[in-house]
Amino acid sequence: MSSANLAPAAGTAVPSYYLTDEADHPEGGSTMLGFWIYLMSDCLIFAVLFATYGVIGANYAAGPSPKDLFELPLVALNTAMLLFSSITYGFAMLSAQEGNTRSTQLWLALTALFGLAFLGIELHEFHSLIHDGATPQRSGFLSAFFTLVGTHGLHVTFGLIWLVTLMVQVGKHGLIAANKRRLMCLSLFWHFLDVIWIGVFTFVYLLGMLR
Repeated sequence: MSSANLAPAAGTAVPSYYLTDEADHPEGGSTMLGFWIYLMSDCLIFAVLFATYGVIGANYAAGPSPKDLFELPLVALNTAMLLFSSITYGFAMLSAQEGNTRSTQLWLALTALFGLAFLGIELHEFHSLIHDGATPQRSGFLSAFFTLVGTHGLHVTFGLIWLVTLMVQVGKHGLIAANKRRLMCLSLFWHFLDVIWIGVFTFVYLLGMLR
């Protein structure tokens, strides 16, 4: 039997199995899915770094311990800078949802300032530790510490570069759908870094002072 005989005759109703409507795919859905997958991979990276610190974090090799090195008031100030940056980014997203470009840019700029303050304090801490001889190769504890905290700092640095790029895009094209989607992805990333830092502050600094 030829394929022509399988086709419905003209004027007859088309059976439902001939209908091939495509599934509805929301715009940007694949982007968000891909970004969630990326965040999960980042979770695995930090999980490995936390586990490594848990294993060798008490190996001081007759060198300085957390009590000898950490300045909790400075670390608390650094933590506050990152927490404030998450709050200001939240206000930026609210402004973006309202379509207020100027307000969005203002809150993003404040977020960048708090992020820069966080990085500045962290670099100051690293400089002080190295100046005092507490270098990464001094002990297992310091190797794990610099790797974990430094990896988080690199993520914040890339996040700031991304944030500035988005500010340029929003200034050039406005709050179009694509820019709102990019702002949402960066929001997930920025708050993710905030959660990771709370873990660092608790597991590395606070518990380190109690050892």
